[in-house]
Amino acid sequence: MSSLVAIVVTHDSAEALPACLGALAAEHVPAVVVDNASRDASVAVAEAAGARVLRNARNEGFGRANTIGVRAAERAERVLMLNPDVVLRPGAVDALLAAARAYPDAGLLAPRLVEPDGRFFYQPRSLLAPYLTNPHGRLALPEGDACAPFLSGACLMVARDLFLDLGGFDPDIFLFYEDDDLCRRVADTGRALVHVHGAQALHGRGRSSAPATGRVFRTRWHQAWSRAYVSRKYGLPDPSPRMLAVNAPKAALAALSLRRPLIERYAGSAAGALAALRGQTALAREGLDR
Repeated sequence: MSSLVAIVVTHDSAEALPACLGALAAEHVPAVVVDNASRDASVAVAEAAGARVLRNARNEGFGRANTIGVRAAERAERVLMLNPDVVLRPGAVDALLAAARAYPDAGLLAPRLVEPDGRFFYQPRSLLAPYLTNPHGRLALPEGDACAPFLSGACLMVARDLFLDLGGFDPDIFLFYEDDDLCRRVADTGRALVHVHGAQALHGRGRSSAPATGRVFRTRWHQAWSRAYVSRKYGLPDPSPRMLAVNAPKAALAALSLRRPLIERYAGSAAGALAALRGQTALAREGLDR
């Protein structure tokens, strides 16, 4: 049994993938690449790097594809799920595995994610962790390992059995907030979420897929819809009415300016909120309900 297998979900990720897979190979971590119907050379790049490739006939979304990959990694004790734009620094895997041994009550572990500008990502609160005493999200960056209310899905390590026992990522979410939801479910089992400071990874943030027309609209649609979905799931106030009221007028003003990125941004948020209010699903939007 392999102690650790990496799961990398791709969708038009050929440009970012070589650095990601190269770093995994340098850390001696085998990779399973789950390709979400890429139109570029993602599959060829992954195969050339020696990864095991699972080809989805359609784009299954981030969480659903990760769950497919985890199920396929049958001989793994732990899985490391990471975006194609995440590059592990030397020693990161050893640090994560050492932390797993040091903190046996940890359910999820994540490395220190260093952003392109040199800062590192740490989110001091989560929409789904209202029981934690940091309601305004005061940012106090850890100087060492720390328990956290949220760990980014950009790079997560978890015991395979635990992940599958919890049902994997919520299959009704296509994109966004699936990591918040998983963190909440792991925390609800009494297990800790641990930020491992000594494990470092570079995060390209938003470079996992190549730019495409309509991508901003689609992204904002799913952000708005998924936020409404997880809020309802955990009995929180539905943010959809406010999101619609705020973004619909902005979309109309953006249309007057003829600035496509702004139009897509605000119209996408308004459309996602409206879809949530109407009871439409993310899977239906993406044709995954058929």
